[in-house]
Amino acid sequence: MKVFSTVAETRHWCRQQLRETHSIGFAPTMGALHEGHLSLVRQANEQCDRSVVSIFVNPTQFAPHEDLDQYPRPIENDLALLRQAGTDAVFLPSVQEMYLSDSGDESTKVLPSSVALPLEGVHRPDHFVGVATVVMKLLQIVPADRAFFGRKDFQQLCVIEHMARDLSMATEIVPCPIVREEDGLAMSSRNRYLSTEERKRALCLSKALQAVQQAFDAGQRDPSELELVMKDSLKPCDHLDYAVVVDRESLLPVSKITRSVVALIAARIGKTRLIDNCELTLANIV
Repeated sequence: MKVFSTVAETRHWCRQQLRETHSIGFAPTMGALHEGHLSLVRQANEQCDRSVVSIFVNPTQFAPHEDLDQYPRPIENDLALLRQAGTDAVFLPSVQEMYLSDSGDESTKVLPSSVALPLEGVHRPDHFVGVATVVMKLLQIVPADRAFFGRKDFQQLCVIEHMARDLSMATEIVPCPIVREEDGLAMSSRNRYLSTEERKRALCLSKALQAVQQAFDAGQRDPSELELVMKDSLKPCDHLDYAVVVDRESLLPVSKITRSVVALIAARIGKTRLIDNCELTLANIV
């Protein structure tokens, strides 16, 4: 497994693979890897000739009050996991390498589409500018045929899909299923912040989504009623940012369900902010 720390050497290796007609699958990550990340690597290995993973804790997507300094960085363990997963190359840059500064504050920014405005856009106003900018930069460095993103960060996935479409990017964005623990908790690098007691309470997110799925499958079509179903299950949370049923494409509220929607949750358990979701598709409408 190759490990690169500079843009130049990473781009050179990728271009060499393309010259040899090898397709490239790319999984951008912020490290602290878990099975969810490794599932993206397996998809890249299955669908492409070469797999590349980036590990970069991107400062431009963190607000000043968020956990940038505390974000876990178990680099040696991450590299061992990627080696075991059969990753071909890892891009492990510094902030200075990525942004030519210590923060990236003065760099060119990518302004995402309107899908970035609701939900996380309200609670974390500059977050998706940082996400769109770093993903654009990474896809300039790693000219991948396909890039793999998990559905757990659903709005992030939408922002990246819109960016790729609107800017006619050559890379295909491939959504991948949410990976869960055996008890249903969506895998997240932030789960390690939870105490034993908080970990038990965090199960209310997946239980709320199970409840809304059951209500939807039973014929409930009123978004407000579906949201009440979720909120009833989310009482163990310390704070609820949102629990909504919105249009799958725009992420805006709907008064009546006539096409696919998505149920989205953002909540705090203790000091840890968790997100989760499930899609409620037309195929389930009875």
